[in-house]
Amino acid sequence: HYTAITVAARDKMDLSLGVAAGSSCQMGLLVTPFTVLVGWAYGVEMTLDFHSFQLAVLFLSVFMTTTILSNGQSNWLEGVMLIVTYLIVSLIYFFEGSGKSHSLATLD
Repeated sequence: HYTAITVAARDKMDLSLGVAAGSSCQMGLLVTPFTVLVGWAYGVEMTLDFHSFQLAVLFLSVFMTTTILSNGQSNWLEGVMLIVTYLIVSLIYFFEGSGKSHSLATLD
């Protein structure tokens, strides 16, 4: 991501977005499945079975990113909106809890 920031500072937004999107795709397509395989090797249960809240956050992030990048321009308000959304989702995950009854996996 350092490369994306430095080329964005040089006003090369196409390259910056390409680097950032490519890095995200690499994480999603390589690192996540690899950690599941490593978890199996160590006997730790790790799955790619996401609950409904996690899927909603994923779809929200894809929608927001597409909306922000669709017009090819950005301003400070869009940046603030992205940061605030990131903070809200981070706080929700922080206070979610780790037990099955405290998780957002069950929407009872």
